Amino acid sequence: MNYVLLGSLGNITRPLVSRLVAAGHHVSVISSNPERSAAIVAAGARPLIGSIEDTGFLTTSFSGADAVYTMVPPHFAAPDWKEYIHQMGRNQAVAIQAAGIGKVVNLSSIGAHLPAGCGPVTGMHLAEQELNALRDTDVLHLRPSYFYNNFLAATGMIKKGGFYGNNYSAGRQLFLVSPADIAEVAAEELHELEFTGKSVRYIVSDELTSVQVTSILGTAIGKPDLPYVEFSDDDALKGMLQAGLSEDIASNFVELGRATRSGEIYSDYVKHPVALSQTKFRDFAADFAAAYAGA
Repeated sequence: MNYVLLGSLGNITRPLVSRLVAAGHHVSVISSNPERSAAIVAAGARPLIGSIEDTGFLTTSFSGADAVYTMVPPHFAAPDWKEYIHQMGRNQAVAIQAAGIGKVVNLSSIGAHLPAGCGPVTGMHLAEQELNALRDTDVLHLRPSYFYNNFLAATGMIKKGGFYGNNYSAGRQLFLVSPADIAEVAAEELHELEFTGKSVRYIVSDELTSVQVTSILGTAIGKPDLPYVEFSDDDALKGMLQAGLSEDIASNFVELGRATRSGEIYSDYVKHPVALSQTKFRDFAADFAAAYAGA
């Protein structure tokens, strides 16, 4: 089979490439960075260098593929983050239609059932709608929970403040996922291509409270008593602005935390729970400790 993947060689696409190449498939990888070409070739794939903002490039890249894997990479310089994600989803939908692609596996997020109030995930909801409007194309939306790797951004907070925190409670049940587990599911779905119509698949690796997450991270870095601090929305916003994030990006993260605090982000998932994937948060703790040591 011939697959085209977005995501360069990121935390999901890199292991996804490995799985598909090992299964004997032909894989092309889209990247905006020409310096990634050699690494993509070394991984056994064909590099396609260009911008996902260019629908002509995407159409040419998708043409002839049996299926494509779509996603929108983070873009913290976007003036309107939600609209950027929406526009990139629209670009991909236009290219998929023009290239006549019949099967799409799209990386979305838990909470993407919500039309508003979920920070950047709202942009993913809008991108899902663009893909759902495609005629004659089967689309599977992968909706993973919160990535383990996102906690790497907390190393500075812990080093400087001596605590970990967010704008939801210490007892908030969190649903978390390993990017490697997402790659495994994506590879399975692309290999089999049995999905039809427009459908959703949730991916969750672990369930822990905020305090449990903090304890695991703290223990990994030699701080077993690391406290968890619940921020107000205002304090969370101020902290992110002081860290250098734009007001739009910071406001989106606060909104995401608010949806987590209320549990609304999980409201569809809890109606359709899935078996937990194999990689647990404790497995990630060693990677966090290495990043913390080097921060």
